[in-house]
Amino acid sequence: MKTIAKMVLTSGAALLLAACNGPQEEAATNDFKYTIDSFADLKVMRYRIPGWENLTLQQKEYAYYLSEAAKYGRDILWDQNCRDNLRVRHALEAILECDDIDTKTPEYQDFLAYAKRVFFSNGIHHHYAEDKILPTCERSYFARLLDEAGVPDNGLLEIIYNPAIWPQRRSTETSGDLVKLSAVNYYENVTREEVEQYYDSMMDPDDPEPVSWGLNTKVVKGKNGKIRELPWKIGGLYSPAIEKICEQLDKARQVAENDIQKRALGILIEYYKTGDLKKWDEFNIEWVKDTLGTVDFINGFIEDYNDPLGRKASWEGYVNIKDFEASKRTEILSANAQWFEDNSPVDPRFKKKTVKGVSAKVINAVCLAGDSYPSTPIGINLPNADWIRKEHGSKSVTIANITHTYDLAAQELPTSTLTEFAYDKKEIELAKKWGTIADEIHTDLHECLGHASGQLLPGVSTTAMGEYASALEEARADLFGLYFTADPKMVELGIMPDPEAYKAEYANYIRNGLMVQFTRVEPGRPNTEAHMQNRKLIAEWCYEKGAKDKVIVKKVKDGKTYFIVKDYVKLRALFAQLLAEIQRIKSEGDYQAGKALIETYAVHIDPELHKEVLERYKALNLKPYGGFVNPEIQPVRADDGTITDYVPVYTDDYLGQMLFYGKKYGTL
Repeated sequence: MKTIAKMVLTSGAALLLAACNGPQEEAATNDFKYTIDSFADLKVMRYRIPGWENLTLQQKEYAYYLSEAAKYGRDILWDQNCRDNLRVRHALEAILECDDIDTKTPEYQDFLAYAKRVFFSNGIHHHYAEDKILPTCERSYFARLLDEAGVPDNGLLEIIYNPAIWPQRRSTETSGDLVKLSAVNYYENVTREEVEQYYDSMMDPDDPEPVSWGLNTKVVKGKNGKIRELPWKIGGLYSPAIEKICEQLDKARQVAENDIQKRALGILIEYYKTGDLKKWDEFNIEWVKDTLGTVDFINGFIEDYNDPLGRKASWEGYVNIKDFEASKRTEILSANAQWFEDNSPVDPRFKKKTVKGVSAKVINAVCLAGDSYPSTPIGINLPNADWIRKEHGSKSVTIANITHTYDLAAQELPTSTLTEFAYDKKEIELAKKWGTIADEIHTDLHECLGHASGQLLPGVSTTAMGEYASALEEARADLFGLYFTADPKMVELGIMPDPEAYKAEYANYIRNGLMVQFTRVEPGRPNTEAHMQNRKLIAEWCYEKGAKDKVIVKKVKDGKTYFIVKDYVKLRALFAQLLAEIQRIKSEGDYQAGKALIETYAVHIDPELHKEVLERYKALNLKPYGGFVNPEIQPVRADDGTITDYVPVYTDDYLGQMLFYGKKYGTL
């Protein structure tokens, strides 16, 4: 599970983050520019890697090969997102690299904006809203570009321009077949009913170690009517890319920091060779054991957000190094995991009697790849299998250099959502004083403990929530974090700097959930992304349930709407009540109750409020979405060819990196 960056532009104190704040302050005073490009509703930033210079040569080499392995999975994600994505990308690359095209015309600038958007989204659908991206240049002009670049049409323009072809990456239609209506390339010639029947036949409700059937396969129905799975493995689908991934993983294994890392990488390679999901579970169990290494990674088919049925996993890669000083906070949380589980406001039946192996740390990203590039989470908790979490534990991370880059990039701008959407100076001052640290602590609780908390009742399937699973799980983890952010235990442990600091996070969460986040949604569209649904569900539910006691009040000042938290204690009680209910829903597999929560509180946006929010946000001249280019880790060689160092080179060329990745790491 991963936490997506929230729309919060604040600055403030940060407890136990001295090691990160030092580089921040230094970076903020020099000529390093964080935002390097902006277009449409997007901005592109670059991040630094604090602590890289302190790594040994072996650790740098290990991180280098892991990064190469991550980048070789890029084409897999593009193909998973839509079967026509790679055709479109290859055409865009050919046009962009053609020297005979006049690039100074307004039409070309419109084409360029479209190309940048497609690269950002790893395909022809918006990375967050999941609606199809349409070019603003004329179709006839695009046809001329294809012709000048020597690219045959063969139906390509129809795919690009026809809004009825692949209208959504993951369909959000409440009626109709979600499998048929979704552009994702996980299914072929099958219906939702056929897919569900196929996997129901594999399930054993009494299996204490259930396999995540379908995580790494495409389901197809042949001409004979027989349904089968095509595995993503060496010798199967995506074999050329996976072969390259394994080649780099094997090089990484040879320079790994310890034996656990070496064993884990060996199992991961075996999994890629066989496609055996039991090997994937075996890898995750071994990977969780490595808590002492400085360099860590994610590599594989992991998150199921993009699948309308919540079963297939998108390909993802991530390489990071531990921030030892900043990790003190998360280590305190990990050491007290049992206390938090015991004191969670949920039914005792759904609590873990013994919390095992919760490992939490703060990291700095080294390489983003696959479904984490260029838009990346700010926190991650893995593995996702509930039984592995229960029996073997999990790893939770918050990604410091990414969150700090968001803050530093925001400081380069004259306006912010805080000053526009906060009600008064008191609320703004509260956010500026405590907003950054309170938000980071909430993220820590969400990732370190929230996702790792609770348990399913015997016989309840991990896929029982179907298409609502991701939003409900994110809501559960968010509520866990919100509830404990305000607990006196946080001050007692030395994590929260002041008993009142949590109020900054509560106020921001409600403000964001009810208003600010909808700057990311086009007028008239529903709220579809899982993390945004989670936040709307929580804020809307609490606003409604607390109306009688005026826990959250709506005010209009100078024609502008504001939502203000009036009773923080009662709001915390509402968080506890909703957390208990969502945990019950997940633990019991109550699909209908989960569906009712999402469809009642998480999807529909008030059109008048939405219009107002969009108008106010437009006046700020901000971009609602952000993503990143990677530093390029380059070997440094002596005169005799020996590698003496690996250094990060910080590029400011977004499109250049995209084209370079296409040439070097293109495999499909």
